[in-house]
Formats: sequence, structure tokens, C-alpha cells
Amino acid sequence: MTDAVVPRAEDFDEIAALLALAFHGEIDPEVQEVERPIFEPERSLLVRDGGAPVAHAAAFGRDLTVPGSTVPAAHVSMVAVAPTHRRRGLLTGLMRRQLRDIRDAGREPVAVLWASEGRIYPRFGYGSAAQRLMLTADTTGLRLPAPTPAEGTLRLDRPATHRHELARLYERARADRPGWSRRDERWWAYVLADVKSRRDGATERRVLLHDGPDGLDGYALYRTKEGWSGDVPRGEVRVDEVVAVTPEASLALWRLLLSVDLTRRLSFPTAAVDEPLLRLVDEPRQLAPQLADALWVRVVDVPAALAARRYAADVDVVIEVTDELLPENSGRWRLVGGPAGAECTATTAPAGLACDVRALGELYLGGVTPAALAAAGRVRELHPDTLTALTAAFPWHRAPAPMEVF
Repeated sequence: MTDAVVPRAEDFDEIAALLALAFHGEIDPEVQEVERPIFEPERSLLVRDGGAPVAHAAAFGRDLTVPGSTVPAAHVSMVAVAPTHRRRGLLTGLMRRQLRDIRDAGREPVAVLWASEGRIYPRFGYGSAAQRLMLTADTTGLRLPAPTPAEGTLRLDRPATHRHELARLYERARADRPGWSRRDERWWAYVLADVKSRRDGATERRVLLHDGPDGLDGYALYRTKEGWSGDVPRGEVRVDEVVAVTPEASLALWRLLLSVDLTRRLSFPTAAVDEPLLRLVDEPRQLAPQLADALWVRVVDVPAALAARRYAADVDVVIEVTDELLPENSGRWRLVGGPAGAECTATTAPAGLACDVRALGELYLGGVTPAALAAAGRVRELHPDTLTALTAAFPWHRAPAPMEVF
């Protein structure tokens, strides 16, 4: 068995086959052609045994919105080990090597991923930083507020026709939503690709666009699936994403999505925990929200990461961090910051709070408070009132949210 090496672009098909095996999928040439353009071989690590790929991990270089700012982030993905080579330390070796490579490159202060299993990545310092709501609504009789003249107009079309419009609106909304990642042309092509084998019997994807007084201010990507119970329609609306920059756009989009003819259900697996729909419907219980993890964050460079984001309240605190995998992060760091900016420097001053790097990842996007982690024994207050100050500073006015799975 060879050590992990950087693969070539020509190795993509073999890597795709390994991923299909590990995640119990089929090798689909159409899916491979959609995924090939976003593959970054220079950011990947591949292990072979007898010439065959047996373990792999990759990262994509994308910007990530964090509270009050945007940072370059390693978007970790395509992690797999062949069933025949489990329990040999291959995943551990890949994750450790990848973190070291990201740190040594010095470009990305954080890494982010979606976890196939929640127990895997905390071992490598990743913390659950953004949760999602999985909505499976019974739309029968569900009511929304009455329309207002300010709601504007709706259009329905194929998404690819409006890629540039969607991109502009998405970037406008992304600036205010921690957890959303920048999409260049490659990523828009990937997000809007509509491979038939992935539709699960539903229709092609559609885009619903909302125009307000100043033009496009909201869109929804969705598809529908036919369903009947005898002669009674039981169709489903499957929502992929909803982006709205005005309350009127959000209300108008959801009004249509919840009332599509011949449908009685709606699913939306990546809703934000502060999704406006929860406050719009007359009976939120019919949305049947279920909380699940979404984005996991690994702080790779503590001072750079903490200085890159903004804070809801002024803060001046010393945090003692432990990091077994990246010892450069271990030590005491003085964080001075607020809504306008922040700086973080090494110090020998007494610490007000102690935590490991995983807890720092959980705090980073503002989705959990230091007080909540302290209640779980995940952080320790070393000086009175430190938790009060940090709990006012770390959360943001918008909850971190998932978007596309990368």
C-alpha cells in the first residue's frame, strides 16, 4: 500500500468509483461529468493498494460567509475508504495530513464540511457549527398572511436560463448569512445541474422568481412529484433552496410553494433554524420541523480565524485553546473585537475562558453560545463574567445556515 499522494485529474473516474462504492451508489457517467469540473486534484489525497484506489479525501477552495465578513475556507469533501480497508488508520492519516497541508499553505484559517456521521469528525477538531431544519409539511389547510400590494410578481422558468440573475441575488443575500459559500461559474453549473438519475421520480427542477419594485428580490429552486391515494391527489413539492432579500419576496414564494395544485406535502431538508416560514404559517406544527446537524467547522489558524469575523458586542478576552493535531493553535490568545473589526494575538496574560479547538469551531459561525457549551462542560470559565461577555459577542443577528451539500 502506498502513502497518500496528490492524484492527477485523470484519476477522477477511479476516485468517483471509490466514492460510489463507499456511499452505496451507482457509477453514473452523467453525474461524473457534472462533478468533474469542480474536482481540484491538487487539493486531494489518494491512497492506492496494488494500484487500486482505497482511500481519498479532497477539499475545494471557496469563500465562506462568517459573522460580518467572508473568509477563504477549505471545503472538505469526497472522503471515502474502501470497505476492504477500514480500521487501518487510513481516514485518520488522510485527515491529519489534510489539516497539516491546509495550515502550512496559510491561505485558509478554517475548514468546513458536511459529516456523513456525526461521531467521525470531532476526533479531528471539527465542531458542529450550523444546524438545519428538515421540514416535511402537510400543506392541507395551511394558511399564510394575506397578499399585500408590495409583494410584486412571480415568474416560473428553467433555472439555467436565469443563472446570472440568480448568482447576483445569491451574492447579495450571502453577505448577510453565515454558512453560505461563494459560487463561481463552476459551482453554479454544479448546483443547477439536474441529472435525471438524482430526481427520484420527480420532475425537472424549476425556478420561481419574485420581482419587487427594484427588480429580482427572491427565488426558489424546487421540483414536484406526482402522488395519488385512489382518486385523491397526494403530490409533493420538493424545495432545494429559497433565497429572499425582502419579507415580501419570502411570503410570495412560500405562498405559491405551499399551494401547488394536486400536492399535499412539501419537503425542505436544508431550512435555516430561523427560516421565516416558521413565523408565517398559521400552524407551524404542520411543518413537522426536525433539527439536524449541517456544517462542521474546524479552526485551522486560531488568531487568523478569530480576527477574520466580527462580533455583535465589544469584547476583550483571553481564551486558552488546546489543539492536539495543530499545536500552533494551543496557547493563550487575546481577542479584542466588536462590530467593526477584531484582532487576535498571542499573550501570556491569564485566561478568562478555556476550550479545545472543537468548541471554538462550534462557536465560530455564531450558531451556539459559549454559555450553552459551558452548560455541557465543553468550555470552562476561568474568570467571572467572561461567559456573559462572550455570549453577547459571539452569536450573530442571523443564524448560520446550510445551503448546498458540497
